Amino acid sequence: MFNNKATDIANALADQATNAADQVAKSSQQLAHDVMDGVRDTSHQLRVKAEHASDNTVRYIQHEPVKAMLMAAATGAALMALVSLISRSRSHH
Repeated sequence: MFNNKATDIANALADQATNAADQVAKSSQQLAHDVMDGVRDTSHQLRVKAEHASDNTVRYIQHEPVKAMLMAAATGAALMALVSLISRSRSHH
């Protein structure tokens, strides 16, 4: 009698543990699915923003070619000055 009751309790606990594990697995799968959806949405939004920025850049270059060229030259000069400063500071150490 005691043995049967202990077995019944052990079986009930095993069933509860199995159900809990199943719930955790389902929750984990849903979370992974939700995360992937979020990553996909964010990736799409970034792609759309990059395309928009590219279109705006092309449009600006077409409408203001001299300004665009001067800005590119100034940016290039600033980058070269920065590289020169960094390489000088490394050679002094």
